[in-house]
Amino acid sequence: MKRLDTLEAWFLTGSQTLYGEKTLLQVEKDSKAIARALSDSSLIPVKVAFKPVLTNPEGILEMCRDANRDTNCIGVIAWMHTFSPAKMWIAGLKALQKPLLHLHTQFNRDIPWESIDMDFMNLNQSAHGGREFGFMVSRLRLPRKVVVGYWQDPGVQERVAVWTRAAAAWHDAQGARIARFGDNMREVAVTEGDKVEAQIRFGYSVNGYALGELVDAVARVPENEVDGLLKEYDESYLVAETLKSEGAQRQQLRESARIELGIESFLREGGFKAFTTCFENLHGLSQLPGLAVQRLMAAGYGFGAEGDWKTAALVRAMKVMSQGLNGGTSFMEDYTYHLSEGAMKVLGAHMLEVCASLAGTKPSLEIHPLSIGNREDPARLVFNVQTGPGLNATIVDMGNRFRMVVNEVEVVEPDAPLPRLPVARALWVPHPDLKTAAAAWILAGGAHHASFSKAVKTEHLEDFADMAGIEFLLIDGVTRIREFKKELRWNELYYGLAGGR
Repeated sequence: MKRLDTLEAWFLTGSQTLYGEKTLLQVEKDSKAIARALSDSSLIPVKVAFKPVLTNPEGILEMCRDANRDTNCIGVIAWMHTFSPAKMWIAGLKALQKPLLHLHTQFNRDIPWESIDMDFMNLNQSAHGGREFGFMVSRLRLPRKVVVGYWQDPGVQERVAVWTRAAAAWHDAQGARIARFGDNMREVAVTEGDKVEAQIRFGYSVNGYALGELVDAVARVPENEVDGLLKEYDESYLVAETLKSEGAQRQQLRESARIELGIESFLREGGFKAFTTCFENLHGLSQLPGLAVQRLMAAGYGFGAEGDWKTAALVRAMKVMSQGLNGGTSFMEDYTYHLSEGAMKVLGAHMLEVCASLAGTKPSLEIHPLSIGNREDPARLVFNVQTGPGLNATIVDMGNRFRMVVNEVEVVEPDAPLPRLPVARALWVPHPDLKTAAAAWILAGGAHHASFSKAVKTEHLEDFADMAGIEFLLIDGVTRIREFKKELRWNELYYGLAGGR
């Protein structure tokens, strides 16, 4: 995964020649100061690169074209220091193919009450210069994020940071490759979808590969690499006695390591960023890849079980967004409910495939029967997900559009130990409550699979959905079913009129 600090957001300042050379020199000086401060901010993970002040249509168009061509540019931040006549921006904005953030700020925080004069007013015109620019972006019907406030305020920098993380994930998706080993689980509806439309909309491609190709990759793994990975397991986890070097099931753990190395080599050599498996299609593999999937997700790969490529892509995007943030991100599924009145909860898991980045304590490496897939007992990491705020997100294909659904949750400790459930698991209380959240999720057509995160926040995903031009629905602490149903109806009308765009 490309490090965020190697990427750039370009800082574009709008002005015009009307104000004269002296004013434009000050505009440049101020713009450099803001770009430098944002770039140096501990909150913003990418470099914010100052670009020359823009004063004419030709310069704006060329700058936007340069941004499109630059492989490290994830998007542009536009700021109007003075009044910048917006007709100058039409060609550039029409050409721009990168995400756009409109920073509506001004260089000075306060009005200098005693000294303010017309020279100051002519220089510091962000208040109405930003409105002129905003009109043109709205007139062009272009998606963008608008952040308002003083550029040195942590809250403003945090909102810019959220956008840069979403833009980095969008950048990562362009040209990304997702490998599907086998097909979707048979007769399942929600994991299907239009892969061609997904490539048009999101930028990534999804293709299937015969399981035999993966089996060959597993068979080619050198024994010394298996030995090295087993040593890593021994040092990283609480290893069950039967899986230790002299344990009775060490050979099965050895096979788990071989499968992990085989999948990893296939993904690396093919330049893949995400993958799917399906327990109905394991021909040639001795085990369901459980431990392998957990560890590959922890390394940054996206994953979806049962052929769920949409969730695999979303997990990858959220992995990119969350680099350097506390918490973790994983493939997840609502598995079963605790329906005690006043204490309703959801137990989330997925057979074996929950990423260890979510672990609250050092995971235990164990091996147990799976009772599904008709293969030998697979290894897996067992742990409880750390408590605190989190969210579930899913993307579904509604036929005429893609829809993202997000539910904010609170992860809690299990009411009692789970000694007979040897899988990684999370227990959470959905907001605003389980009855409302589950009803809203179902009304929205949300999938039974999700990307679960304790690092990514709602605003990251909303920004990403805006960049993709897809529908976004939030289930949070203020959700009410009557109003949520109205939103669904309004959205149906809007996307019907807009042709799904």
